[in-house]
Amino acid sequence: MRNAEDIESYLIQMEAQFEAVGDGVWVIKDIGPGLVLSIADSVLVFRMKVMEAGAVPAAQREKLFRKLLELNAEEMLHGAYGLEASGAIVVTDALQLQNLDYNEFQATVDDIGMAVRNHYPELSGIGA
Repeated sequence: MRNAEDIESYLIQMEAQFEAVGDGVWVIKDIGPGLVLSIADSVLVFRMKVMEAGAVPAAQREKLFRKLLELNAEEMLHGAYGLEASGAIVVTDALQLQNLDYNEFQATVDDIGMAVRNHYPELSGIGA
């Protein structure tokens, strides 16, 4: 099973600008506003805050939520968009540490980064 040392090794190998912010928690600084990775039991969790739903006028939120669901179904290879109870729109994914390899790790990081870069302009423009 992979551990914190393996994850940090993967981050170094991919030459990411990252910071260890806790025991088994890292922030990749050069992806969007910061992609947070954390080890939770036997899973590596990826999470990035994309925007606040409250930043979109109430009349446009249904359009925003519909677009997020469409993106989940049509374009997200790794992870999915979600809405936290606080109103934050996030993209998340989780990978089993049991047999996690570097290629799977990098594909997930790259896909989340690409998704946010490609989708944010449209998402932030809804209701603007």
